[in-house]
Amino acid sequence: MKKHTVIIAEAGVNHNGSFENALKLVDAAVDAGVDYVKFQTFKAEALVSKNAKKAEYQVQNTGNASDTQLQMLKKLELSAKDHEELIRYCQSKQIKFFSTAFDLDSLQYLKDLGLELVKIPSGEITNLPYLRKAAKLFKEVILSTGMATMDEIQAALQVFTENGITKDRITILHCNTEYPTPMDDVNLKAMLNIGNTFGTRIGYSDHTLGIEVPIASVALGATIVEKHFTLDKSMDGPDHAASLEPYELTAMVKAIRNIEAAISGSGLKEPSASEMKNIEIVRKSIVAISPIKKGELLTTKNIGVKRPGSGISPMKWDTIIGTYAITDFDEDQLIVF
Repeated sequence: MKKHTVIIAEAGVNHNGSFENALKLVDAAVDAGVDYVKFQTFKAEALVSKNAKKAEYQVQNTGNASDTQLQMLKKLELSAKDHEELIRYCQSKQIKFFSTAFDLDSLQYLKDLGLELVKIPSGEITNLPYLRKAAKLFKEVILSTGMATMDEIQAALQVFTENGITKDRITILHCNTEYPTPMDDVNLKAMLNIGNTFGTRIGYSDHTLGIEVPIASVALGATIVEKHFTLDKSMDGPDHAASLEPYELTAMVKAIRNIEAAISGSGLKEPSASEMKNIEIVRKSIVAISPIKKGELLTTKNIGVKRPGSGISPMKWDTIIGTYAITDFDEDQLIVF
């Protein structure tokens, strides 16, 4: 059966607080052919304290070292009305709306909007009250694991399973939270280790530059791929620089779908339907390399191996050598036996 990787286009806060930009991001996600377009739902005051500093990458990407996280995030909130209109717009465009909640009230709000799937962001993997509430509210969980240890993943899983979320409804995403992630820090094999250790579906949330790593994750077995995208990398904001522009998102989706097709075979090594027609053209047969008379001994001096492959296979060479021609053969004529 052909694999279908769920592709989540992470709009996140790349709308810069503009509802019009959010609509444009939905359009770009639709054009790229992704499965979900995902935003972020939070109240800045519930997410960070007033003294929380910005991450190094946030300072670099915003060009502002004086703002706190609270000041930065306050400008990036989407209102309740924005959420409701975005959901309706996504429905009209036939793309699935998704969002990540970053506080307890936002979890409840997304549930009230009708969402059944919750994405746990990397920063909440050690937030017990948040994990417990998410497990009680939602039917399925996607758990991102940036910065996490295997023990921390195990502890989060235990919270889910103790609160009614079975492992078959959990997907764990390998992730690195540096924006952008250096290639040497990707450690993509960790995704396989997670799957083997915990027995859940696996996926990958990517923050590298480019599209190579998410494509590779699909070849390794990712069932979900998440990637940030933006309308323009040069826009002001914390996440734009490490995001894909629309044409890159489209290229990633196409490449992932190609990889899915390439790994969807039976696993048996046998001629494919498309290459059967090439067998006679590319393979070789035993042929006369000079005129041969009926009854003449067949030796290396009068027979050889050439295309096409519609005659006796060269694998029968030892059977043919030392026998006698049953008829006359012209040069390059297929030997019959």
